Amino acid sequence: MFAAVLKSKRLVWREWLVSYLFLLPAMAFFLLFVAYPMLKGIYISMFDYTLNRFEFIGLGNYTELFQDKTFLKAMKNTILIVLITVPVVIAFSIFVANTIYTKSEFTRSFFRGVFYLPAVSSVVSITVVWASIYDPNYGILNFITSLFGAEPIAWLGDLRTALYAIIAVLVTTSVGQPIILYVAALGNIPTSYIEAAQIDRATPGQIFRKIVWPMLMPTNLYIIVITTINTFQTFAIVQLLTAGGPLYATSTVMYGVYEKAFMLGSFGIASAMGMILAVVIGIISILQFKFLGSDVEY
Repeated sequence: MFAAVLKSKRLVWREWLVSYLFLLPAMAFFLLFVAYPMLKGIYISMFDYTLNRFEFIGLGNYTELFQDKTFLKAMKNTILIVLITVPVVIAFSIFVANTIYTKSEFTRSFFRGVFYLPAVSSVVSITVVWASIYDPNYGILNFITSLFGAEPIAWLGDLRTALYAIIAVLVTTSVGQPIILYVAALGNIPTSYIEAAQIDRATPGQIFRKIVWPMLMPTNLYIIVITTINTFQTFAIVQLLTAGGPLYATSTVMYGVYEKAFMLGSFGIASAMGMILAVVIGIISILQFKFLGSDVEY
């Protein structure tokens, strides 16, 4: 009996060892490229760290940032981008998914491919296309508005339009995955529910509010959280189209991190900006799980 117990313990230990060996590559990647950089960023944010100085200043970088008008402007821009982009992406994705879901398999596949193409395309190539669209001299957008008698607009150089031009590009590159996920989620809704509601003479709006929307909540939660996180980290489009201009009208926190670290050499300030952004994203994600996850079955 003792031998059987010993053999059983050896078997359990072997299974435990094999399991953790399989987890080891993922754990090593996480510790090396996620946990360590995060801890290193917190450490560096406590220092006045430039190319020729490394001096401990505690929370001095954070105090300086909250008195820095350019950082506050970048944070305001980032929050505005999120507040506009996320609802637009969700609403547009649901509308497109609901529209193409009832079509033939070929039509669904075609439109899913069309909308998903920007998500897998190079950001640089997409930005080049949008830069030509926005060009004030020969861009197609000004050509279309001129047909209605409008004067040419410097879409990326005008304080009134620059940020919204960035948002438009961001929306077009963000709807691909949500549309794919919503089409799949709609396919998981039992048709018997909808047929029963139609027999009871429910309107399409009532069917969507009472049946479709509640059953899309798990997908909604995932898409809202992921889209929010990605939007908060908007950088490449801004860097390639406007470089934060004009007059910081399109500057975001992530672009500010790049500017402070790699253009001005202020690594301590850049790390502090990154930590503040991480905290903001974490708080908003927790709130989203709290208020949107209550109707989701895990």
